Amino acid sequence: MPYVAIVTVVAFLEYIVLGVAVGRARAKFGVAAPATTGHPEFERYFRVHMNTLEQLVIFVPAMWIFAYFVSPVWAAAAGAIFVVGRAVYARSYIRDPKSRSFGFALTMLPLLALLIGTLVWAVRALII
Repeated sequence: MPYVAIVTVVAFLEYIVLGVAVGRARAKFGVAAPATTGHPEFERYFRVHMNTLEQLVIFVPAMWIFAYFVSPVWAAAAGAIFVVGRAVYARSYIRDPKSRSFGFALTMLPLLALLIGTLVWAVRALII
C-alpha cells in the first residue's frame, strides 16, 4: 500500500499546484476573489482546478478500495496514469480547451478501470 499512499500524496500535491496557478492567474488577469469569472484565460485555470477537484472525489476512494480488495500495485499504476493524465489535461485545457481530449482520456480510463475492477471483484465475491 505504500505506492498507493505515494500516488495519493502526489495527486493532492498536483491539486495544490493547480490551486497556486489559479491564484497567480487571478493576479495576472486582475480577477479579484471571490469572482470565478472574468478573463477567459483565468477561467481556464479555474476550471482545470475545479475539474480536478471533481475527479479527486471519485479517484481517491476508488483507488484505495481497489488497492485494498484487488491489488495495490495495479491501483498505484492506474493512479499514476491518472495523475499524469491530469497534468496533460491541465496543460492542454489552459492552452486550448478544445485540445483537452487526450488528457481527459488519461484521467477517465484509469478511473473507470478502478471502478469497474472493484465492481467485478465485489460481484464475484458475492457469487462465490
